[in-house]
Amino acid sequence: MNAWEDFGAAGGLYRRLREGCARDWVAYTWHPFVQGLSDGTLPLAAFRRYLIQDYLFLIHFARAKALAVFKAESIEAMRDKTAAIAAILSETLMHLRYCAEWGIPEAEVRATPESAETVSYTRYVIDRGLAGDILDLEVALAPCTVGYGEVALRILADPQRRREGNPYQSWIDTYADPGYQAMAWAAAARIDALGEGFGGAARFPMLSATFSEAARLEARFWQQGLDGL
Repeated sequence: MNAWEDFGAAGGLYRRLREGCARDWVAYTWHPFVQGLSDGTLPLAAFRRYLIQDYLFLIHFARAKALAVFKAESIEAMRDKTAAIAAILSETLMHLRYCAEWGIPEAEVRATPESAETVSYTRYVIDRGLAGDILDLEVALAPCTVGYGEVALRILADPQRRREGNPYQSWIDTYADPGYQAMAWAAAARIDALGEGFGGAARFPMLSATFSEAARLEARFWQQGLDGL
């Protein structure tokens, strides 16, 4: 078994969702953009475009987590989601500093409009949360949280990976970090737990459609960087 196949429990909802959209999932987690990060060949312009849109994505990711507080199944879950909102908002500040390191001033980041890909992805996630319950929302969020953990592990296992002088090593390190990997693991475990408590087996066709669409939207989020060249 590859390291990235360890997310979620055997027979649990998360692995069923991932396996149910195997082709779309690989198209997302091993997209040409990701391969360019791995071997260091990704054009800088593509990465810069991605960084700006990722900042705008984070804003809506925080909003989705705020919705998760409202939809949460327990006071403990509400506390966890509230902490997640604070962490994401802090991450937006770190992201702006990271953009500056790549020569993108904060004014430029803030002045850039959301791309169609950013709008379609973020609003889809929020729509699923508004229309459904906490499981619907968490399933829509999982391809981002867990998927980035898998992306990092795929890069680390890539025989073509550029280990010395890779300009994108700091990005890789962020998601390969044990702290992030633990968060991704916990997100997959939460999907499994919610699946048990909220009838995941009976709802699998709809949940699978949500997960698959989120994976496709993630792939298009990568692709916008390449399309902008």
